[in-house]
Amino acid sequence: MKREEISLFKVFMSDEAVKKSSEILKSGYIGQGPIVDKFEEKLYRHLDLSDRYILTTNSATSAEHLILHMLKKKDTLTIPHHTRGSSQIEKWPGMEDGDEVLCTSLTCTATNWPILANNFKIKWVDVDPNTLNMDLDDLARKITPKTKVIYFVHWGGYPVDLDKVKEIQKRTEDLYGFRPMVIEDCAHSFGSKYKKRYIGSHGNLCTFSFQAIKHLTAVDGGMLVLPYNELYKRGRVLRWYGIDRNDNSKKDFRCENDISEWGFKFHMNDVNASIGMANLKHMNKIVGIHKKNGKYYNKNLKNINGVTLLENKNDRESAHWIYSMKVENQHDFMKWMKECGVMTSRVHERNDKHTCVRDFISVLPNLDKVIEQMICIPVGWWVTDEQREYIVDCIKKGW
Repeated sequence: MKREEISLFKVFMSDEAVKKSSEILKSGYIGQGPIVDKFEEKLYRHLDLSDRYILTTNSATSAEHLILHMLKKKDTLTIPHHTRGSSQIEKWPGMEDGDEVLCTSLTCTATNWPILANNFKIKWVDVDPNTLNMDLDDLARKITPKTKVIYFVHWGGYPVDLDKVKEIQKRTEDLYGFRPMVIEDCAHSFGSKYKKRYIGSHGNLCTFSFQAIKHLTAVDGGMLVLPYNELYKRGRVLRWYGIDRNDNSKKDFRCENDISEWGFKFHMNDVNASIGMANLKHMNKIVGIHKKNGKYYNKNLKNINGVTLLENKNDRESAHWIYSMKVENQHDFMKWMKECGVMTSRVHERNDKHTCVRDFISVLPNLDKVIEQMICIPVGWWVTDEQREYIVDCIKKGW
């Protein structure tokens, strides 16, 4: 009897999420309302985001577009250096058309296309072959006075060395008089930890994805984590056309509220929020299984001919949205695993290959090499103990 294929991705949808969303659909109020506010509060508490501000959006891409838009130069942009209550002002010149965003090519295009949409220039940074994250040594070499933003992904959920990033920010400030803003794309890393604190809580601008196959799904949606009150207040208004939904001084805010700064239709709705909030209750278990399966692979895939595992330091904890490794003869490996009934993929194509970014071509020798070696195997909540053992056995047999 043919074995059922072990999927690389599956959608987690709790029974309560189906029930709650159905109730919202029948309620007559399905736009942004009180359920969005409740979902934001639950997320705030779940990720222990003390002294931070969060805004949900209709996608992570919208969150990324919004924050890049808000970083554009404004006469009144004053940003507290760290968190709520701080009186120290960070030297932040704001962004102008043509400023550089240093980013990784190894990610979903949803990470990088908002850079183009905001008229900034992409400057590719190579990958670290030991993690598939941004190569921070290459990052340091490529900083210029036009570098306003450092923008990276925690690949697969494995955290970037955030302390080293801070050192690079400080070095840049010493050279050019300002610190580049840091945007962390946390789409892979819901539940990941760096030095025992959740990713998203280390003081940078952070975006999360609640798209269908992520750890936490709201069918679709995203979240922006902000350490600065000024950006939070602007973002709350700009995600809904520029109208302040919390302004109770008007009789009819749709008609009477003056729009001082135009905005977008980036807000989340109560249907998505109800699904996300119900699924959030299961995240400790869901993410826990991902982590458990990842640790199993780390232990049992060592010292196999043709397999090179990625870095796994004790000071960080990956949520293992995907489990990546490097293999020899990538094509043959994928063919063999398909014969075994195990789905594999590189998951994301390198972004710099596309015609729309040919103006930003750069030499990326590490990426050139690892793109022919990297592969992802099933690691998620649906992978049973028996299945992960079978996956390891298939790999040990060779390809």
